[in-house]
Amino acid sequence: MARSLDDVTYNYQHICENIARAAQSVGKTAGDITFLAATKTVDAPVINHAISLGLRYIGENRVQELLGKYDAYDLEHASLQFIGHLQTNKVRQIVGKVDLIQSVDSVKLAREIARCSEKLGLCTDILLEVNIGREANKSGVMPEALGELLDQVREIPSIRVRGLMAIPPICENAQENRKFFDNMHDIFLDIGSKNIDNISMDILSMGMSDDYEEAIRCGATMVRVGSALFGARYYPT
Repeated sequence: MARSLDDVTYNYQHICENIARAAQSVGKTAGDITFLAATKTVDAPVINHAISLGLRYIGENRVQELLGKYDAYDLEHASLQFIGHLQTNKVRQIVGKVDLIQSVDSVKLAREIARCSEKLGLCTDILLEVNIGREANKSGVMPEALGELLDQVREIPSIRVRGLMAIPPICENAQENRKFFDNMHDIFLDIGSKNIDNISMDILSMGMSDDYEEAIRCGATMVRVGSALFGARYYPT
């Protein structure tokens, strides 16, 4: 967590400037890029301070943490999303509370989101998570299996695919991630060109604190920034 609210103010302005500069370098504007703050381990008052500065999207990684802070978020001025690995037995706890679930990587999970959404009379927006680095310790569908997942998910009512999300492998520098970002962007464009029913490619969520500028230059429409905004995460012992 940042050491003070002044740190958050400075970091927020700095990140916004970086986003604008990266977007401009590829013929876009800052308005074309969604800045989502990853808020794991960050207390609600600090999150709300960032919202007061103009932040409009926040994302939590853990269901229990999201629920614990839910009533304290300033959701009149920000959209809450779920960006972490989601177990099917916890879906019902967040459907109706979040505007987007970014980490859907199986038909089973998609069906459970749809079931819980239908119960509430909702249609929940989701992103499909792609394991672009083919890492055994990470969630996400393998790139070659994405087409099959799309074919199955598009038939499920009460959910709507809005795009893709990925977490590339940890690299020595942001430039090393370019091949993964470029690959994701190619997949994103290819799916979008097919005009599949109930599948929209509006959002390509990739890039985090260390590489969000490179991700924007490679076609990201959303970046998920945590420690660059709030400081190093603090894990209570």
